[in-house]
Amino acid sequence: MHLIAAAQMVSTADKAHNLDVATRLVRQAASLGAHLVGLPENFSWMGPEPERPSAAEALDGPTLSRMAELARGTKTTLLAGSILEEGAPGGRLYNTSVLFGPDGARLAVYRKMHLFDVDVGDGATYQESAAVAPGTEVVAVDTPVGRLGMSVCYDLRFPELYRRLSKDGATLLAVPAAFTMMTGKDHWEVLLRARAIENQAYVLAPAQGGRHSAQRLTYGHAMVVDPWGLVTARASEGEGLALAPVDPELQARIRRNLPCLAHRRLD
Repeated sequence: MHLIAAAQMVSTADKAHNLDVATRLVRQAASLGAHLVGLPENFSWMGPEPERPSAAEALDGPTLSRMAELARGTKTTLLAGSILEEGAPGGRLYNTSVLFGPDGARLAVYRKMHLFDVDVGDGATYQESAAVAPGTEVVAVDTPVGRLGMSVCYDLRFPELYRRLSKDGATLLAVPAAFTMMTGKDHWEVLLRARAIENQAYVLAPAQGGRHSAQRLTYGHAMVVDPWGLVTARASEGEGLALAPVDPELQARIRRNLPCLAHRRLD
């Protein structure tokens, strides 16, 4: 049995401060016994849209280099929720999630597929695709905690991605996010629990939660959900952690007693 931790942050345009907070939360989770720690989407920077390009970095840039060292120093598997990665076609960026092993090695890179171009009714219109290009690869990777399927935030609304991850052997689904308050209060927990139930998988859902600027407010409620769809840990307001165990025997029993994954008729 392994402990996993979903971190909750309130990131801003102050990258140095954000990285200090992320480092502290990962170290705290490791000190509590977590083997896998997840940071939220945009953990290193959440600032004004016009400044987005200047916040982008390469995969071997300072932010992810620091996260690799943090994983190695704490001996944890570390999900760097997402950063803005430079180098996408057309001068755009990627919204990129990176997984590091306990030795600091880069295990996997996932670039967010589904981009948030919506008007949710909170006074702001979101056009992520104006600056961000979609990724194209589905990513599942073996970790000491189980086979991890990667996703980011708005991906959560597309169950076909998680079914594909399940077919690829994922037993744990990662959903680092920065859900808006308007969508989060009604949809965040419901969707996370649905993805867990449908795929009989654990869900690790780190989150942004709080006031980032005058225009940006996120819902928070970072959580861990078990394969039966029960929320086993939830963060409180502001910065914090949701820690819960991953029990392979429980998961195997659920999949054996209710073998819906084996009953699929459509791919």
